[in-house]
Amino acid sequence: MLFAALLALLLAAVPLAAQPVRDNNIAADLVAEGAPVAGETLTVALHFRPKEGWHGYWSNPGDAGLGMQLDWRLPQGWQAGEPQYPVPSKLVLAGLMNHVFKGEYAVLVPITVPANAAIAGVPPISLSAQWLACTDQICVPEQAELTLRVQQIGNGANPFDTWRAALPPPLDTTARFALAGNVLRIAIPLPASMDLASPHIFMEQDRIAADKRTAYAAPQIFYRQGDLVVAEVPLADLVLPASSPAFDPLREISGILAFGEAGNGVGFTAVPGDVPTGGERIAGGGAAGNPAPLWTLILAALAGGLLLNLMPCVFPILSLKAMTLARAGESERQARIEGLAYTAGVVLACMAIGALLLVLRAGGEEVGWAFQLQEPGVVVALLVLAVLITANFAGVFEVPSFSFAGAGGLGKGAGSSFATGLLAAFVATPCTGPFMAAALGAALLLPPASAMLLFAMLGLGLALPFLLLGFVPALRSRLPKPGPWMNTFRRAMAIPMGLTALALLWLLTRLGGREFALVALVVTLGVLVALAVTGRLQQRGKLAWPAFALIAAPFALFGAFALPSSYSAVQPGGGASLLDPVEYSEANLAEARASGQPVFLWFTADWCVTCKVNESVAIERESTKAAFEAAGVIAMRGDWTLRNEEITRFLTAQGAAGVPLYMWYPAGGEGEQLPQVLTPTMLQDLAEAS
Repeated sequence: MLFAALLALLLAAVPLAAQPVRDNNIAADLVAEGAPVAGETLTVALHFRPKEGWHGYWSNPGDAGLGMQLDWRLPQGWQAGEPQYPVPSKLVLAGLMNHVFKGEYAVLVPITVPANAAIAGVPPISLSAQWLACTDQICVPEQAELTLRVQQIGNGANPFDTWRAALPPPLDTTARFALAGNVLRIAIPLPASMDLASPHIFMEQDRIAADKRTAYAAPQIFYRQGDLVVAEVPLADLVLPASSPAFDPLREISGILAFGEAGNGVGFTAVPGDVPTGGERIAGGGAAGNPAPLWTLILAALAGGLLLNLMPCVFPILSLKAMTLARAGESERQARIEGLAYTAGVVLACMAIGALLLVLRAGGEEVGWAFQLQEPGVVVALLVLAVLITANFAGVFEVPSFSFAGAGGLGKGAGSSFATGLLAAFVATPCTGPFMAAALGAALLLPPASAMLLFAMLGLGLALPFLLLGFVPALRSRLPKPGPWMNTFRRAMAIPMGLTALALLWLLTRLGGREFALVALVVTLGVLVALAVTGRLQQRGKLAWPAFALIAAPFALFGAFALPSSYSAVQPGGGASLLDPVEYSEANLAEARASGQPVFLWFTADWCVTCKVNESVAIERESTKAAFEAAGVIAMRGDWTLRNEEITRFLTAQGAAGVPLYMWYPAGGEGEQLPQVLTPTMLQDLAEAS
């Protein structure tokens, strides 16, 4: 007994260690901090030493790799706890993110020793360990049989002090998490005084919901609200076989919030709960990672709205503006009233669309600017409205008290100008012009009040030319005087509005198929017939609008039933292209970038006129095709005509609120965001320089 007591005392003073396994690319030892004591916890360490160029993996390896597997052989009643890992590093290869350890590291494991354990004569503690050792090119499964043995202690510091210091300290307050569509939102309590440079969430769990998993390589976004950090972790769709077992909702998640220098971080545990929105954005992916000061964003929104008047996608409303501006020379008071009314309509519409966009995104919807034109029902309503305006311009009918273009060239009063402003803003939303992209991209990430200010400034910029004409007599004096010519001009302006209606009809074939578009055409023709009858009755001085309702009602009823049944989701693709592009997906982009060839990626939509102009000017050109073939450029296209959450996530990560978006990836390099207005030779020059 005396010998056993002395042995126990000796073991308490020296660490235990296994004979190292050195044949692997990652050598491993099993080391104990001290001798086991009955009723206490023995801490042991798996000490790994990778060769130069090799790395091991965290418990959750990420998109690729394999976590460590341990098979313990312990004395009766002894129990090994969960392994405790240090903070891993991010390693992105071919677009896949892995959680790795590149240098020497240790994984600590607590072993519970029973209170009645007989320490003397205890059998050796051993385990079978399996792990994956990788370089950037190859991976090798490795294993080792490790046994805890006596190791002579040296004069240096206890290595367990260093290993324990490398573990992320757990927060003493529980975090909260909530699912919002394809985003996992986590509210982590952390003092406001704590600096969070380059934060990143390492999730312990891979599967977050029944059909969602962590999208490791997707950019994460972080907000600060006082002593709370809100992290938004993107999720990816998870496709499982029908025979998969049911997935119970997570009652708890855990992970590491890493920040600052490599190895720094804190561990957290989160339970379901409310996660606030808004706050100051402190970090995120893509071009929006460091938002510009608010005053520069305000100027950008104002300039973007102003330039929107010159963009091709706003041409359909130029007819409305032209007729409104022509009438501004009647009187100074009337010009100011109509200028203010038009501005109010534009600003209100921009703010309403912006508010709806923010509400949808807060609810987890992956939507962006011009999201309404991704909805077939909205486009049908726009088609009917465009036909109504075209018929009004052409003199088919009049709305005496409220008209876009009444007798004499324009409807009287502020009501008409206000309605024109509403329509102008609504039709202009498919475009994202210069300056506007940065402002709207930031608006989706800023607190609601700041975001709404940017939407209002966008509307003010769009309305600014007309507002200036209303308040600056010198500008109005340069406009033609009202006269009989306005009726001719009014009818001429029916042509672009009619072309707009045809473009919307074509768009419906892209959104819902030909049968869907045909049903919409029948409904529209019915409305047109009703308008024609209404106009004839108006010319005869008879009560006309009851006849309109009587004729249009059956067509509207037909559309209400036939449109939903005729709709068929059209597969995205963007149509034929000279460049024969690959369809965008996160996996396809990762594969293309890993090929070692340059990549040109563009995002477009059939309802975006700016996109189509850029394609005809710079993309769909024989010279561009020849330059791409000579340089081996991989062309890739993302079609955002219909709602696509994967594309929306990429746009958000790049700080873009909508399309167009153009990205150039040089061979082996990081992506560069190109201007939203392409010149004819820009892509050719990039290909030749690669």
